[in-house]
Amino acid sequence: MVKLAEWRGKELFRKYGVAVPVGQLARSAAEAEAAVRSGAVPRPCVIKAQVLAGGRGKGGAVRFANTPEEAGAAARAILELSFRGEKVREVLLEEKLPIDRELYLSITLDRAARTPLIMASATGGVEIESAAESTILRVPVHPFAGLLPYERRRVAEGLGIPTPLAKAFDALLDRLWAIFVAEDAELVEVNPLALSGERIVALDAKVIIEDDALFRHPEYAEVPDELTPLEEIAREKGIAFVQLDGNIGVIANGAGLTMATLDVLAEVGGRPGIFLDLGGTDDPAKVTQAFLLMAQAKPRAVFLNIFGGVTRCDTVARGLIEAMKQVPPETRFPLVARIRGHNEAEGVALLREAGITSLSDLRESVRAVVDAAGNPPGGSA
Repeated sequence: MVKLAEWRGKELFRKYGVAVPVGQLARSAAEAEAAVRSGAVPRPCVIKAQVLAGGRGKGGAVRFANTPEEAGAAARAILELSFRGEKVREVLLEEKLPIDRELYLSITLDRAARTPLIMASATGGVEIESAAESTILRVPVHPFAGLLPYERRRVAEGLGIPTPLAKAFDALLDRLWAIFVAEDAELVEVNPLALSGERIVALDAKVIIEDDALFRHPEYAEVPDELTPLEEIAREKGIAFVQLDGNIGVIANGAGLTMATLDVLAEVGGRPGIFLDLGGTDDPAKVTQAFLLMAQAKPRAVFLNIFGGVTRCDTVARGLIEAMKQVPPETRFPLVARIRGHNEAEGVALLREAGITSLSDLRESVRAVVDAAGNPPGGSA
């Protein structure tokens, strides 16, 4: 997925006619001060770090200023931050608007129902995950029929939009829907959406574009991906590799088996930290390469879960054994393997001969790797 920074999202909003505050991007304190001094950004103003992580206000990455000097000082302080692991390189300066009410509004995909979904809440300005379920309105939209008048009215009524702003709110929903469809978005989110006098203004913009549609949107080619350094290396090598915040590495083959493995790990109290999808490789060298990449992430333990259909179990075993020889002794970690399918007996024999734990039962092997990582086993079989 391609996540657009707030300033890019607001450029997109302007293109489709969604009202946003007057603002300007700055990459230095001097640029920020000059933007306010010249009047390009009205006073008072707000200065916001341009990072993809949420919770900027609580983390000191959003500040206010009344003078050019204050704007420069605020920008300098924010640009010195590393916010949730991301170095702040840009700030967005915008006019500070008087706000009557703050709302939450988004259009996303309901993958279970396979339809677009409007989510709205009269409690804006907070992360939607922390909002009470009773405060969230959900309105599914048929992908072929599109956004219909009664659906717009239902959202407006649910948010308590005053009658004088009803037409403006209808137009806003239409424009957000146009962005969602035309830009092949997974998410178009405004939080907060401000009612400010006679205006409805998007104070923030979060837009995520679907990866598989990027061939239709070359304009997003320059948008940097939200990847860790190891994920960048994996992409260059054609390896599906994702880092999470746990301490157990998972190597599996096929997206379905990989996700099922992560679910079982979480069920018994494990914390997946890296997962790596080998796909249908039958090349021991690629298995070795993938495993050594995982070793760089320094997991506490690694679980190998392979179903040998296209992939041969003995091929994976040979690659794994070779990789373990190349991991420095001081950084080695426990490894538990579960390999089933084509040439299973040969693969298991190779692993056990090399001293690698190999179990056939999924939950038994998962509990073994959780124990090895130092996590107390939990859940039930």
